[in-house]
Amino acid sequence: MRAATYPVAAVQGDRDPAECVVYFFGAGQGGSIQDNIERWEGQFKTQDGKPAPARVTKLTIHGLPVTVIDVTGEYSGMAGPTATAPVLVSGYRLLGAIVESPGGNVFIKFTGPAKTMAANQPKFQQLLESFENAGK
Repeated sequence: MRAATYPVAAVQGDRDPAECVVYFFGAGQGGSIQDNIERWEGQFKTQDGKPAPARVTKLTIHGLPVTVIDVTGEYSGMAGPTATAPVLVSGYRLLGAIVESPGGNVFIKFTGPAKTMAANQPKFQQLLESFENAGK
């Protein structure tokens, strides 16, 4: 379930804004970490149509395991459920994170034009740093 949506204004040189969405489905819900990473990565292609390589890192923030994905390319995640074919948007980037929490994983998907994403990457990191283990 979508818990929060944060619109992010485009920076100079980008036409479209970005969007940061936080999802929480509850304990044991939302799919595995690997399934989500593969799905997010699969929404990006290189200009020649091949899968765009993603950088996946694992870290710990305030005692919580966090998996982070960073991928850039032609983004197809813009298609809606009734669309017949995905709409590809060039020059997009996804910063995603899955925060493993005792009460259930929190999924963060931040997508938008590459320049806007780069300008807001410190804010994404700040959002990740705000998660704390309430069970401690």
